Amino acid sequence: MREVLFVAGEASGDMHAGSVAARLREIRPDLATAGVGGAHMRASGVEITRDYAELAVMGFVEVVRHIPKHAALLRQLRARLATGNVAVVVLIDYPGFNMKVAAAAREAGVPVLYYVTPQVWAWGAGRLPKLARLVTKAAVILPFEAPLLAGYGIDTTFVGHPLLDRAQNLPTRAEARERLGIRPDEKVLALFPGSREQEIARHFAPFIESGRELARRHPGLRVIVHGASTVNLDALECPFEIVRGASFDVFRAADVALCKSGTTTLEAAIAQCPMAVAYRTGGLSYAIARRVVKIPYIGLVNVVAGREVAREFVQGALQPVAVATELGRLLDDAAYREVQREGLIEVRNQLGTPGAAGRVAEMISGLAG
Repeated sequence: MREVLFVAGEASGDMHAGSVAARLREIRPDLATAGVGGAHMRASGVEITRDYAELAVMGFVEVVRHIPKHAALLRQLRARLATGNVAVVVLIDYPGFNMKVAAAAREAGVPVLYYVTPQVWAWGAGRLPKLARLVTKAAVILPFEAPLLAGYGIDTTFVGHPLLDRAQNLPTRAEARERLGIRPDEKVLALFPGSREQEIARHFAPFIESGRELARRHPGLRVIVHGASTVNLDALECPFEIVRGASFDVFRAADVALCKSGTTTLEAAIAQCPMAVAYRTGGLSYAIARRVVKIPYIGLVNVVAGREVAREFVQGALQPVAVATELGRLLDDAAYREVQREGLIEVRNQLGTPGAAGRVAEMISGLAG
């Protein structure tokens, strides 16, 4: 039986791949599915050949330590491609490794669909000629990516952001608060420190201290920490309530949020929750990034908007007093908060329409023949 080989190296990629695999199973039951992923892909019937949790890593320096694991996995994938049973390779994000998989697939004569393509708009166009050589089709999730990739001859489709599929039935503020046991009159700050252990190591302490500082200034403030299923949060080090999963519920219930930069900021935009954006990484990784990153913003909400919709606190600027001051202004200044809300609506409107998983599944079906 011919198969579609998925490769996702992180939690978000596993989620996106799982949704696509579920739709693919509906329209092409004749195709088996296998690959590198996790719980979401497994729940969609994908045969997991390697769990992504063994591979997930971020930062320039940190990646070096994982080279042996990646090399061994690449050998395994090459062997699978050599069987002749793989109809299509579907790569989801994770470019440092997946570009190597794309090269292996091209050598084996297997078509490659890249879903959630490398962020060339951040790192510069250096990867685009290589991407054009290796990728058969690209499915992009940000509107400005399509003309950029198409300009290099890459067959590209803007499929819309997959977050919209999860957000089709958002709860009202009252419904979200009832689910979380929050009174209608309570002021709520939500903290989203990240979905990777490395992010938690860098963000947890300053996020908690920012919450403490804001609570000191706003007596009665309720602080909620969102705990992703992919990380461990030490309740002994956290003076606030930890809520697992249900990120959209938390955003809809909150008055303001402190978010790690990345997809979380787009979730906040979709949920219309005012926010500040923060990020911190290792010193050497940050020094390298400053030399190669080509855009002025790190928060995806600001990247999509093309301007600073939400204030950013990056690296040394991630100081609890400064962060609490910004969050306090969003809580207290209605006009200031409304300006950000208008920006969040603009961002939401640029993300396309629901149905990304189905569109990608149709692209895979077409490549499989």
